[in-house]
Amino acid sequence: MGQTQQTENTDKIDVKSIQDMYKKFVMECPSGLLFLHEFKRFFGVDPTGEASDYAENMFRAFDRNGDNRIDFLEFVAALNLVFRGDLEHKLRWSFKVYDKDGNGYVDREELWSIIDSLYRIKKGSKIDTDDTQLTVDEVADRILQAVDSDGDGQINLEEFIRGAQEDPWVLNMLQLDMNPAGWVLEQRRRSTHF
Repeated sequence: MGQTQQTENTDKIDVKSIQDMYKKFVMECPSGLLFLHEFKRFFGVDPTGEASDYAENMFRAFDRNGDNRIDFLEFVAALNLVFRGDLEHKLRWSFKVYDKDGNGYVDREELWSIIDSLYRIKKGSKIDTDDTQLTVDEVADRILQAVDSDGDGQINLEEFIRGAQEDPWVLNMLQLDMNPAGWVLEQRRRSTHF
C-alpha cells in the first residue's frame, strides 16, 4: 500500500468525442437503448471474433441496472468511470466484468474465461505481453493463489481489490481487463463509423 499506482489514461475522452459517441448512439439506437448486438456493432466488434466474449462482459458491466440494455446515461457513466475513475473504482468495475454470474464472487472458471478472452484479443490484435509464456490456466491459478486470501476457491470484491493493489503482477494482469478505455479507443479507431 504505500506504492503509487498510475491511474491516469494517456488518452482522454474529450467533449467532442462524447458528442460524436452520442450522435452515433442516437443514429444506431433511435430508441435510446443499446442492446448487446448493437453494443458490439457500436464498437466494431465481430459477433464471433476474439473480442466478442469480452464485449459481452463489458456490456454487463455497463448495464448498471441489469435490464440487458444500456441507456446513454449508463453508457456515459461507465465511460467516465473507466477514463477518469481512481484505481479502486476501476477495480470495482473490473470485478463486475469478471463476475459473470453476478453472485459477488469470481471463481476459477470465470477468471479463466475472461483471461482466455483477453489472450485471444491480444493475439488477434498482435499485442505483446510480458506474460505470454504463461498459459491461461497458469495465469488463473497464479491470480487465485495470490488473491484468494481465505482459500475458498473464490475471490470476493475485497480480495480482488486488495490483491490487485498489493501485487504488481496481479494488478498488471487485471489491468488487461480493467482498462477498457484503451480498448474502447482502439475499437473506435478501427471503426469506420467514426
